[in-house]
Amino acid sequence: MDLSLNDEQQSFRDLARTFLEAEAVPHRTEWDRNESVDLSIIPKMAEIGFFGLTIPEQYGGLGGDYLTYVLGMEELGRADSALRGIVSVSNGLVGKSILGFGTEEQKQAYLPGIAEATILGCFGLTEPDTGSDAGNLTSRARRDGSDYLISGQKLFITNGTWAHVALVFARTGGPGPKGVSAFLVPTDSPGFEAREIKGKLGLRGQATAELFLTDVRVPESARLGAEGEGFRIAMTTLAKGRVSVAAGCVGLVQACLESSVAYATSRTQFGRQLAGFQLVQEMIAEMSVDADAARLLVWRCADLIDRGLEFGVQASKAKLYASEAAVRAANNCIQVYGGAGYVDEYPAEKYLRDARVMTLYEGTSQIQKLLIGRDETGINAFV
Repeated sequence: MDLSLNDEQQSFRDLARTFLEAEAVPHRTEWDRNESVDLSIIPKMAEIGFFGLTIPEQYGGLGGDYLTYVLGMEELGRADSALRGIVSVSNGLVGKSILGFGTEEQKQAYLPGIAEATILGCFGLTEPDTGSDAGNLTSRARRDGSDYLISGQKLFITNGTWAHVALVFARTGGPGPKGVSAFLVPTDSPGFEAREIKGKLGLRGQATAELFLTDVRVPESARLGAEGEGFRIAMTTLAKGRVSVAAGCVGLVQACLESSVAYATSRTQFGRQLAGFQLVQEMIAEMSVDADAARLLVWRCADLIDRGLEFGVQASKAKLYASEAAVRAANNCIQVYGGAGYVDEYPAEKYLRDARVMTLYEGTSQIQKLLIGRDETGINAFV
C-alpha cells in the first residue's frame, strides 16, 4: 500500500524491519518453544529506539510523532508479536502514563531508564475477578502515616517477572472507578511477588505473570496522579494502548499475507502453482484488503493523537477491526499452507495462536463494540 511517509518515518521503518529480520525472525520459533525470548535482544531493541519512541529527548527518548510509534509496533507485530507486547507495555502503558500524569521527579526517575530499557515496566490493572470490569478492582492501598500499604492480586500481567517497576492500580476510596488510585511500585519491594504463567496458547515468548502484593509499602511520592484518579489514568492510557495493539495486528496481518503469497507461489498441486487457484487467491485478496483497511484505521488514530484531537472511539474501531482481521488472516494463512500450516516448521500456526489474544486484552472485541455503540447512540449499555 502506497501511503505517504516522510523521510524520517520511512527510515525508521526500514531500520526496524532490517533489524527484526536479522535479530528476531530467525529465532521466534525457538523462543516460542522455550516460552521466552532471548532477553539479550532487549538492549539491542533499545539501541534501535523502540523503547524511546514518543518519549521526549529531555527524558532520554527519541521524541518523534505517534505515526512513527505505530510503524514500529507494526514491524514488531510482523516479526514477532511477543516483542511488540514487551515494548508497548513498558514504553506505551507505563512510560506514557508517567509522561502524561507523573511529577517531574517521577519522569526523571523512570523515563530515561524506560527509554534505554534498563527499566522495564508492567501494567498492574487486571485482577482474577475484574478483567473488563476494571472499575471494581479489589486491590487496596491504605494509608499508614505518610505511606501507603498495598495488598492485592493481579493477573495476566505482561512483563510481570521481568519488570523493574509495576504501575499498580489499587483502591484508596469507596467502590467504583472513583475510588481507584495508581502507584509506581518497585518490583523488588518487600511483599511483592511475581509468578510466571506458563502454558499460554500464544505470545509464549513474552513473560506473563500473576502478581501478589502483601502490605507493600510505598511513599506518597510513588502515587501517580491524585487519589481517585487511577481509573482515569488507566482508561486514558489504554486508549493509546489499543492503537498499539491494532498496529501490531496490522503487522501480523501483513506477515500472514506475505507468508501466504510466498508459499502459494512456490508450492504446486495438480501441476500448477497454488497461487493459480481462484479460491487461494480469494484468501490472499481478503488478507490484502484487511491489511490496508486496518492500517488506515490505525494511521487515522496516530494522526489524531499527533494533532492533539480526541481519538478514543477511533482507537476502539481500529483495535476491533485489526484484531479480528488478524484472526481471519492467520486462519486463512493456515488454510493456504494446508497441513504444513499446522506444524511449527512454518510460521502460520504461530500467527494464529498469537492473533487470538488480540481480541481479548486491552478491551475485548465486545467491549469495543459497546464503546462504539455508546458513541453512536448516546446510550450507555455498560449500566
